Amino acid sequence: MKIFVTGVGGQLGHDVMNELNSRGYEGTGSDIQPVYSGVQDGTYVCTADYRQMDITDKDSVKNILEQVKPEVVIHCAAWTAVDAAEDEDKKETVRKVNAAGTQNIADICKELDCKMVYISTDYVFNGQGTEPWQPDCKDYAPLNVYGDTKLQGELAVSETLEKYFIVRIAWVFGRNGKNFIKTMLNVAKTHDHLKVVNDQIGTPTYTYDLARLLVDMIGTEKYGYYHATNEGGYISWYDFTKEIFRQAVELGHTEYAEDKVTVTPVTTEEYGVSKAARPFNSRLDKSKLAENGFEPLPTWQDALHRYLVDVIDTL
Repeated sequence: MKIFVTGVGGQLGHDVMNELNSRGYEGTGSDIQPVYSGVQDGTYVCTADYRQMDITDKDSVKNILEQVKPEVVIHCAAWTAVDAAEDEDKKETVRKVNAAGTQNIADICKELDCKMVYISTDYVFNGQGTEPWQPDCKDYAPLNVYGDTKLQGELAVSETLEKYFIVRIAWVFGRNGKNFIKTMLNVAKTHDHLKVVNDQIGTPTYTYDLARLLVDMIGTEKYGYYHATNEGGYISWYDFTKEIFRQAVELGHTEYAEDKVTVTPVTTEEYGVSKAARPFNSRLDKSKLAENGFEPLPTWQDALHRYLVDVIDTL
């Protein structure tokens, strides 16, 4: 099977390309940069077939995809800088990338009759309450520009195609790029007291594990909406931070011990207003995965351990 992956310079696209290679699939990566711009870690994605493509340019999308003729497009490219998306001078670009760019890809997937995987987010909902969001819930009420444009991307896919997987994720971390874990570990090197919000609840998603699930999906015709984060229960960002430091100490990095770094739980209001409104409820119900024969992701605690073993000495 020939697979085309957008956004390979990011966290998820990097891992999807490597997972495809491990399964014997032919993967072609793309991004807006002239050459692969992600971490140079010696893995398959660094030297794989790569095409520069601007997803906001319909002609570029059409030309590249018609050349490659993929059987599946896994669309990982997106504007994900949530606060920056609120800036007036960036809103149009965010919409071009997340909404119009996704429509461009969906249109060519329809023309080529190929499957499409679209990566979305819990931000399409209003982030209120305590009940987990169901994958087939249509009560959309995004809180910010990022969420609104990702919803427009979802609708572009679902209204254009029949052979699609829309996979919503949350709290993403991976080897390639910036994420919450790296930020906390680096900030704690220069600050002995951290304040972390404890009223936003969700579950982390390790891109390495998610990539396996996505490649499982494309081998099926079990189309539709799915939610995919790691298992292990719902937590706050404060809970996550405490476990990050606990496991770091367990791996020999005593600079993160409780007597060296104090982590204080605060409310979102106490922490301070960000440009973009954040959801309090990022709980995603993932039961549809098992119901359709897909293997759920490992626990986030296990994923965090594997991730720290891989990266902590490189930070």
